[in-house]
Amino acid sequence: MNGRKKIWLAEDEAAIADSLIYSLETEGFAVRWFERAQPLLSALTDEQPDFIILDIGLPDMSGFELCRQIRQQHTIPLMFLTARSEEIDRLLGLEIGADDYVAKPFSPREVCARVRVILRRSQPPAQSLPSSAGLMIDEHKARITLHGQPLHLTRYEYLFLKILIAAPGRIYSRATIMDLVWENAEETTDRTVDTHVKTIRAKLKEIDPESNYILTHRGLGYSLEGL
Repeated sequence: MNGRKKIWLAEDEAAIADSLIYSLETEGFAVRWFERAQPLLSALTDEQPDFIILDIGLPDMSGFELCRQIRQQHTIPLMFLTARSEEIDRLLGLEIGADDYVAKPFSPREVCARVRVILRRSQPPAQSLPSSAGLMIDEHKARITLHGQPLHLTRYEYLFLKILIAAPGRIYSRATIMDLVWENAEETTDRTVDTHVKTIRAKLKEIDPESNYILTHRGLGYSLEGL
């Protein structure tokens, strides 16, 4: 199963679109790019993404009007991306149904972080994997079990594995994992993430020696084996 979240990007400036697409795909998202509003509206009749990023200054329709039309039929999380930073524009964007508003120039990593936060906020947290996977989360006891046996995890190992369980198959970059697991991400390094992967894998194999739940994607990051 492909657990990648689908993001649609409506942006007519190719350089900005390329930068965002690269960052979002590196973070494990699947991105579809639209240079105009109308093709996006047409595509919505056949499928729905998990998130939409709209530039306000599209050539065939304003992002505000596009948002209004989307909101008539859908509740998909949505973010505005624009060179206009006046407060009245931000308020208008939020009032017509946007979940966030990012002004240019921006950091692609910041956009990715905001997308992740909104997606987490808009969806109920996963409590467990299907029983066939053997991994289950007990939120109240802050405990994860494998085949009914508790894994003896440190706090950060628990938070790390819990994030992977929430989206089987999704690739999380090291930077994303650091942002989500450690409060002071700037004090962690790629080595910190790799070390935790190694210790979690060892604890999983203590219960299931044949297990290979955490997959390494060279140059991208880690994922939990998709079901």
